[in-house]
Amino acid sequence: MGPVTSAHAGTYRCYGSLSSKPYLLSVPSDPLELMVSGVSKKPSLSVQPGPVVAPGDKLTLQCGSDAGYDRFALYKEGERDFLQRPGRQPQAGLSQANFTLGPVRGSHGGQYRCSGAHNLSSEWSAPSDPLDILIAGQIRGTPFLSVQPGPKVVSGENVTLLCQSSWQFHAFLLTQAGAADAHLHLRSMYKYPKYQAEFPMSPVTSAHAGTYRCYGSRSSNPYLLSVPSNPLELVVSGAADTLGPSQNNSDPKTASHSQDYTLENLIRMGMAGLILVVLGILLFEPQYSQRSLQDAAGR
Repeated sequence: MGPVTSAHAGTYRCYGSLSSKPYLLSVPSDPLELMVSGVSKKPSLSVQPGPVVAPGDKLTLQCGSDAGYDRFALYKEGERDFLQRPGRQPQAGLSQANFTLGPVRGSHGGQYRCSGAHNLSSEWSAPSDPLDILIAGQIRGTPFLSVQPGPKVVSGENVTLLCQSSWQFHAFLLTQAGAADAHLHLRSMYKYPKYQAEFPMSPVTSAHAGTYRCYGSRSSNPYLLSVPSNPLELVVSGAADTLGPSQNNSDPKTASHSQDYTLENLIRMGMAGLILVVLGILLFEPQYSQRSLQDAAGR
């Protein structure tokens, strides 16, 4: 069939026959659904809780669009079967469908896309951007995650997260907790005696603060990961020990006035102390004189 059009979309079956009895057929084959995507607006595909999951967990892939599609299809690269769900409208102008997978197994790892369609059309939309689902704990080895210059840094500094392992991994994946799409994938380099990958972050901001983990993978199946590394907490603080811009750029006249006020306060405090001393002497002197007279009369 080529070139295919939307008219070729549908469900197909095949039958077998013998030349002696060409009008008698076998039982039908399994049905095969042929999906022909078009050029209409592609939907978006997202995943909750995140693209990296552990065996036994559940995840939900959500396909949505503002094109008003009535149904959605989810399919995995390399597989002929796909899932269909009717679209629902959580709000005006937006339609979506949820595809729940789980309990997750290693076979769920792979690259997924989705498409949308209207009920009165056999043509599907252009596919969404690909979404990788990665399954942790599927290969042996545990990487170790460290950070330079340290886990507590000031905003604006240059920071590098280093993922290492004595096990052979062809690539390392770095994830940040709570950020579904925040993950970096780098090829590993061998530096005796370990495989490693450096993830530079420069300059860091408050958005980089959080808990990080890294995983190892092999080129034979990049969607299967090792167990996660130790969690690493990155704390990003502001420059608390330095003056702010308004203080650093203060007017010299303002500074001189501040110094004048300080000197005046010191003078006032000194005068008050002197007055208290004089009052004390004046109060103590009559008592001392009266005692002296009494002692002289007694003698």
